[in-house]
Amino acid sequence: MYKKVIALLLATLMVLTLASCGTKQTASDKGLDFKIGLVTGTVSQGEEEFRAGEDMVKKYGADVIKHVTYPDKFAQEQETTIAQITSLAADPKVKAIVIVQAVPGSAAAIDKVKETRDDILFIGGVPHEDPGTISSRMDILLETDNIKRGETIIQLAKDMGADTFVHYSFPRHMSMELLSRRRDVMKETASKLGIKFLEVDAPDPLGDAGIPGAQQFILEDVPRQVDALGEKTAFFSTNCAMQEPLIKSILNEGGLYPEQCCPSPYHAYPGAMGIEIPQEKAGDVQFMLDQINAKVVESNRSGNFATWKAPANMAMVNAAVEYAIEYGKGNVGKFNRDKMVELLEKAAKGKVQVSELDGHPNFLMFVTESQVFK
Repeated sequence: MYKKVIALLLATLMVLTLASCGTKQTASDKGLDFKIGLVTGTVSQGEEEFRAGEDMVKKYGADVIKHVTYPDKFAQEQETTIAQITSLAADPKVKAIVIVQAVPGSAAAIDKVKETRDDILFIGGVPHEDPGTISSRMDILLETDNIKRGETIIQLAKDMGADTFVHYSFPRHMSMELLSRRRDVMKETASKLGIKFLEVDAPDPLGDAGIPGAQQFILEDVPRQVDALGEKTAFFSTNCAMQEPLIKSILNEGGLYPEQCCPSPYHAYPGAMGIEIPQEKAGDVQFMLDQINAKVVESNRSGNFATWKAPANMAMVNAAVEYAIEYGKGNVGKFNRDKMVELLEKAAKGKVQVSELDGHPNFLMFVTESQVFK
């Protein structure tokens, strides 16, 4: 009996030891002797970046990827953002810091860090500060190419069978240079491709009627446009709050939806289509793509909806962290355009078109491949 108990204890100890060895990831397991700092939004302010950050921690271990978040009220709490970034840099093992989104305070934090350390690589995504201010401090900046999207969205609409394109916006948005320039490129591209381009003024969600009024307008106007123009009409809105009613209307009334204002499988599709995301599937992009596809097919709208294959901000986090790992290993310098493009394509699960912001060669703007659900 005594021998059986000893044998059982030894067997249990062996199982626990093997289980521990099989699940614990450490820096030494990965052959890494450095750390990467990662700053993202919280789940409430930037879930896509946060989930991507979680994935990087799972891949490399919490002792390699030091993931922190900036405050939800980042515009008012810049000192907290600065403190988070500088605290990461205080660890001598941190060789690179990735900040997505690069919210206000990022430039000031980098200035403070560089007073004592100029060896740290800084990569930012979705910069909120002036390009001239932030690009001179970051080693690499990443952003979606909204001007190029003026071409790619219209081309995608054409490929989906559109003969008319409706552009919903309002004066406040059209007073923003980037959005108005994209609209102009859309109009020019539509003309080249033989697509009729219509600008429709929608209520500003910040106006008297608020978001409910803007959403109600979309729900009422899409059926009118489809009745007048036909089901080969593609729709686009510059406003995030309008995306859910736009998807719902097209799902019910017909029409085409080539892309959201912020291209991502997670943007508006779950709410518009009633897609529940289990906790264990949070951040699982393929799961979301499959769920959207199933809803589209179920509604007999195959070929009417599309989005980017990978969320832009998730791709930025993944590519930036992988670049930082290569930097820590000594395989790349602080700026290697070809390597970053290679990693972006891997993260975006497809080809990317990359261009540089005028006068800022380290400011890389990109568009990637779309998935049409059918």
